[in-house]
Amino acid sequence: MKLPANELTALKELGDRVMAALPQDVLGCDMVLDELVVTVRPTAIPKALTWLRDDPGALFKVLIDVCGADYPDREKRFEVVYSLLSLKHNRRVRVKTMTDEHTPVPSAVTIFSSANWYERETWDLYGIFFSNHPDLRRILTDYGFEGHPLRKDFPLTGYVEVRYDEDQKRVVYEPVKLTQDFRTFDFLSPWEGMTPDLPGYPLPGDEKAAAATPTQPVPPAGAAKTT
Repeated sequence: MKLPANELTALKELGDRVMAALPQDVLGCDMVLDELVVTVRPTAIPKALTWLRDDPGALFKVLIDVCGADYPDREKRFEVVYSLLSLKHNRRVRVKTMTDEHTPVPSAVTIFSSANWYERETWDLYGIFFSNHPDLRRILTDYGFEGHPLRKDFPLTGYVEVRYDEDQKRVVYEPVKLTQDFRTFDFLSPWEGMTPDLPGYPLPGDEKAAAATPTQPVPPAGAAKTT
């Protein structure tokens, strides 16, 4: 839903105020799809989140989510995105920072308690480390899981598969085995490439009609037979 013009103006003014309040920490403020995106340095995450939470013109007191994004071609391949909500002003803002596999991002747990599990999920799926987190451990994958599933270089099939072994009466972990017989798939869709007006491009199924044996027409009743 497109925001009214006055709301867009208010978000742009908020972005200017953030940059004026934290000039050394904010790298940029952009409007993306009618949403304000504030990009900050990794070390300035606590300062930026605190300002957005406490400033009377912001009051973003609800942390909706902390998520990650992986861009392997970049030097700092990971983006960490914080989605904030202001119930007072009925506005949303996103705070974004960049990091790599070895540089930690300061935890936001002391600012928003809900960041505890969100940061654990981001660590589990992307391997983004959050410093000073009180309990940074996996939350979605199994015990002893290796790797981080949402990284672009993680194989879609994973490395191990889990099954219940009837002989051992327990769950066992085994390397993934992708054994599949050779099959021939027909990917022709009857809803694509239908150009009946062009010669040489019949519709799918016309070849069946052409191969069928034509039948003799039935003469009308009372018609004279010819010899």
